[in-house]
Amino acid sequence: MSELTNINIKLAEQGEAYIIKNMYPLYLHDLSGHYGLTQGHIPNVHGIFEDSNDYRTLSDQYDVQNIWWEKPNCLYPFLIRVDDIPAGFALIASPPHCSKGTDYFVNDFFLLQPFRGKGIAEYSAIQIFDMFKGNWELFTNPAERNMIGQRFWRKTVSKYTSGSYKEEFGTTFDGYKLIFRFRNCNL
Repeated sequence: MSELTNINIKLAEQGEAYIIKNMYPLYLHDLSGHYGLTQGHIPNVHGIFEDSNDYRTLSDQYDVQNIWWEKPNCLYPFLIRVDDIPAGFALIASPPHCSKGTDYFVNDFFLLQPFRGKGIAEYSAIQIFDMFKGNWELFTNPAERNMIGQRFWRKTVSKYTSGSYKEEFGTTFDGYKLIFRFRNCNL
């Protein structure tokens, strides 16, 4: 898997929220490279990756993330650590924060650059999938500039489900995406 041996994925407590909030602007910056100069993926007039100019500072943006710690047993903010160093996060939603017929939705998944290409993301995703049994959905940008993300999810979901998943292009609440759906009740 990786030369880093201690990978820990745990639900982030309120006292650890700031760690995910610190990484979140990096995640949005990373996404901007996949979407280019499209609305919602460029900084506002204050240099913050948010649609509204109401967000003037990163501190203002922190408040947007509070919902993940306000709805336990519905929204699940996971912190990924490698050798006790924050390496990324996964934000998993359940109803009513996902589409009809979906039990769990990968809302956001991010790994910092130094930890990529070592098997950590795949290991983390699989560990999280195993924590919740049901109908899963995730989607990613279908554009050619996001081939790495598409390959990652295709490989990870295919391996996890032994090829028993659905992949399609379609319109979502977040625009046109490459959508992955699978059921892991019997896996």
